[in-house]
Amino acid sequence: MPEARTSSQRLDPVTPHAMLTAPHYLATQAGIALLRRGGTAIDAAIGAAAVLSVVYPHMCSIGGDNFWLIYGARAGGELKGLNACGRAGSRADRDFYASAGMPAVPARGYGAAVTVPGAVSGWDAAFRYSRERLRSPLAWAELFEDAIDYAEHGFPVSANLEACLTAALDATDAEYQNLQRFSGFREVFAADGAPRRAGTLLRQPDLAATLRAIAAHGAEAFYTGAIGAAMAEELAANGSPLTREDLLRHRPVWVEPLTTRYRDCTACNLPPNTQGLTSLQILNILDRFDPGSIEEGSADYYHLLLEAAKRAIRDRDRHITDPDFVPVPVERLLSAAYADAMRADIRMDAAAPPPDGRSHGGDTVWLGVVDRHGNAVSLIQSIYHPFGSGIIPRGTGVILQNRGCAFSLDPGHVNRLEPGKRTFHTLNPAMLLKGGRPFLVYGTMGGEGQPQTQSALVTRIVDYGMPPQDAVAAPRWLFGRTWGSVSGKVRLEDRIPAAVIADLRARGHDIEVVGPWSETMGHAGAILVDAENGTLRGAADPRGDGLAAGY
Repeated sequence: MPEARTSSQRLDPVTPHAMLTAPHYLATQAGIALLRRGGTAIDAAIGAAAVLSVVYPHMCSIGGDNFWLIYGARAGGELKGLNACGRAGSRADRDFYASAGMPAVPARGYGAAVTVPGAVSGWDAAFRYSRERLRSPLAWAELFEDAIDYAEHGFPVSANLEACLTAALDATDAEYQNLQRFSGFREVFAADGAPRRAGTLLRQPDLAATLRAIAAHGAEAFYTGAIGAAMAEELAANGSPLTREDLLRHRPVWVEPLTTRYRDCTACNLPPNTQGLTSLQILNILDRFDPGSIEEGSADYYHLLLEAAKRAIRDRDRHITDPDFVPVPVERLLSAAYADAMRADIRMDAAAPPPDGRSHGGDTVWLGVVDRHGNAVSLIQSIYHPFGSGIIPRGTGVILQNRGCAFSLDPGHVNRLEPGKRTFHTLNPAMLLKGGRPFLVYGTMGGEGQPQTQSALVTRIVDYGMPPQDAVAAPRWLFGRTWGSVSGKVRLEDRIPAAVIADLRARGHDIEVVGPWSETMGHAGAILVDAENGTLRGAADPRGDGLAAGY
């Protein structure tokens, strides 16, 4: 028997009809079941995302946000973006926190949940598009059957979830963890004060009831019905700046995706308030280097991608915010002339200093789908830090996100807090088109690391011909990402050769070596569309609990 080709020892699935990859195997199975019933890529993505909201509560929730990149093969080959993130509460301003003596928006608790949860509205808008433009034969309620089942009857806790719960209940870390101080969180996730253990069944009956109401009555049940009323009542009783009216006013927004050239492909991502611009800027810089002159996995390879990321991140921290409040110079930052200037600024023998500014972490899920009609979805959903704000309004089972703590209380900051504003968002789903059709559907969780990991996947697959699974499993790096603090370190997995690490240190990089399959690097995934052979090739990250599968 031949040796496994991928270091992750995972399957390297190749299928003729449809493919889905998600960071938890139960979500993948739920999505594949919907595809087999004739559902579209959007239908499968919603079904998988709903399951992830149940079985991966440390990474996402229906109390978070999501962003979509959709290719509608049955809608004339159109590419659409959907921004389903919530705005700051109407009472959330800098004075609100200053009067409470807070120098920053708190990471946990009722004060952190200052943004409306947008995920359910994103599911709703995407499904309407699926029915109207992609001719989905499925009913809305069908998409939630597996999620409701796992919430009501239970699912086995993964080792990943147990580890995050153990950290979340750490009473010595009062700012980011210690979530046992919130009664709603304790009741769901801490049996007798201890975290739920791997392999045991976790039931969430309140979440099952909420999902059942959404399945029966649509997104309105979440925003305008009893669920929204219960969330708003508990938030108001605990001094939150988010109001019932904020929930009622919320709407997702269809947006025009940003694009740039990369080799013979068109790289696509979402516009601000996301860091999709950052991901495309990195590719814009890399497109100006000859991959034939740089060996993948060499010190030159890691150095170049790190230096490109630093320059794009510097621009991100200067410019990206809600364009409804502050104009973002997207055209200039994506121009060929600007990319040429950034490329010329990179020295291959020396590392540039790290950008100033706060790094952005985040626990998130990314999933990708391509259906038998050629429709494709790149979807990312998050609650920001593990378990978001830690707040679960009584009777709802909904973990509310803490995305609002990404705002700055500095009045001169581009991402300063203002009522009704959408904060800078790390989430950015990605896709490469070739000949106007999907070639690579890809993405990752990981906050600061998302643009960096996206560049790793693109270069390894497009420039070096690596199969998607090998590209996802290969050693990775991460510049930045320390919650709430500045970090100029470069984290490298210890599978990178010692000589390469020493070379990077000699060039001036501040290196920290981490474990061989570190979750710090995020959970990535990809689907390669091989038009020549008529096949789909999927990949799931060995750092998570994911699965790529199809039929």
